[in-house]
Amino acid sequence: MHGGSQERRRKFYGWGYEGDEVTPAEMVEFEQAWTKLLGVTDFSALPFPTENSVKIRDPRVKVPASLQHICATDKYDRLYHTYGSGTVDVAFSIRGEFRNPPDAVAYPRTEDDIVQIYRWCENDNLAAVPYGGGTSVVGGVNPPSHDRYRGVVSIDMKYFNKVLEIDKASQSARIQAGILGPDLERQLKPSGLTMRFFLQAWEFSSLGGWIATRAAGHFATVYTQIDDHVQSLKVVTPSGNIESRRFPTSGAGPNPDRLFLGSEGALGIITEAWVRLHKRPVHRQMASVRFADYDKAVEATRVISQANLYPASARLVEREEAVYTGSSDGSYDILVLGFESADRPVDALMKRALEICGDHGGKWDDTALGGDANADKSAKNWRDKFLRGPYLREYAIARGVMRETMETCVPWSGFAHLREHVKAETHRAIREVTGRPGSVTCRFTHIYPDGPAPYFTWFAYGDKMRVPEQYMAIKKIAEQAMVDAGGTVTHHHALGRDHRPWYDKERPELFCSAMKAAKDIFDPKMILNPGILFDPS
Repeated sequence: MHGGSQERRRKFYGWGYEGDEVTPAEMVEFEQAWTKLLGVTDFSALPFPTENSVKIRDPRVKVPASLQHICATDKYDRLYHTYGSGTVDVAFSIRGEFRNPPDAVAYPRTEDDIVQIYRWCENDNLAAVPYGGGTSVVGGVNPPSHDRYRGVVSIDMKYFNKVLEIDKASQSARIQAGILGPDLERQLKPSGLTMRFFLQAWEFSSLGGWIATRAAGHFATVYTQIDDHVQSLKVVTPSGNIESRRFPTSGAGPNPDRLFLGSEGALGIITEAWVRLHKRPVHRQMASVRFADYDKAVEATRVISQANLYPASARLVEREEAVYTGSSDGSYDILVLGFESADRPVDALMKRALEICGDHGGKWDDTALGGDANADKSAKNWRDKFLRGPYLREYAIARGVMRETMETCVPWSGFAHLREHVKAETHRAIREVTGRPGSVTCRFTHIYPDGPAPYFTWFAYGDKMRVPEQYMAIKKIAEQAMVDAGGTVTHHHALGRDHRPWYDKERPELFCSAMKAAKDIFDPKMILNPGILFDPS
């Protein structure tokens, strides 16, 4: 059985489907931008791998006859499930290094299938790695290399892809967890409702992945974290099924859903969720506000966040990043503001937000005010480059261009120090590792009344054959600087195996003991995604 035989296949080394390409015109544009950022003019590229050019070890396990109809050991399936979508994943792929592929890929259709896969893994001492859309950029779906296990099975949830029930009166729906963003919205559309949960990886990421990693969407001051959408969960664990009761809210003791939010597949596989929905917005306003003084732009954003205006979007973009996306001439920073509602016009909300911006030196073009990002050229340019970013990753890495994003969250009182420290340390790391300068910028992706979520983007030009090693050396220093300055290790990109060192210090040790106790109850043979929250015993 081949998991992708009846459908368009995804690339096993990069983003998107086989055949998706960055056009020559786009490459010219991006190479020109990289030249300005990095001072590099030679962008000769390594070739992308092919299925035939890569060698991988033979499967170390034999699939039981009872599971062969839902399992694959084909080369493509194993290559595709070896890595997530992070820079280091793509860099190893381009080098043709697939040293630790899963031994088999399971495609369950039912919850009983999942149980049978668990039994196989327990009996044969195999690690089981839940797999949603494969968009993890922090090593969340990569097979563990721990020598405790005889092999690894990747459990791909793509057939759990249906909206099962819609409660229009309550504006909520029961949805299978393997569904990807586009399918979810397509199936909801006839109801007039939307989850309105869009993130950069939306096209290829799953509802279960969002929940298991506590993701956050773009409409970041209204619907914010996935936590705020979940009403109840159904989880299949090796010890049995957990199904929480659905309420708008409940004050009855600790909430069981909270145990699985952020559990990253270590306690069980989420198969269904009741989630809150929203009426589709019909009233929209967007604007880009220019600030010559960055500190005043930050202050304006803080005041907006504390004024109970709840913009759908309030992204403050530094001028260097805005130049890269063609949204600024380099003399100003940009605050991209958006308001939306299904019930009433939002003009008054936008007017008040712009008044606050004006009080802090912000300027905008009234003619650019409109109902979507296309009404404002600066906003459209930034949005287009942002959404195109994942498709560009393998092309950049093949040319030695490293790009990483790191997000955190910090109280407003600590932001200025955090921004200064992280930028300085990351610049230092880039210069030490590559021998040349790079680019480091900061933007707000989400804002809260008590603090922003700064999102750092760095570019560096490295040795094409040493990108994984150079990338991790820079990332380690940059992430440590972020944590040292008072920020959390991640705001919405999850832990994975990459962020574990910082999470180990962030969470109290007694809480880790409680998690280990929960793991021992739900997964006594320690088969599920070992090493993701703590090391297997």
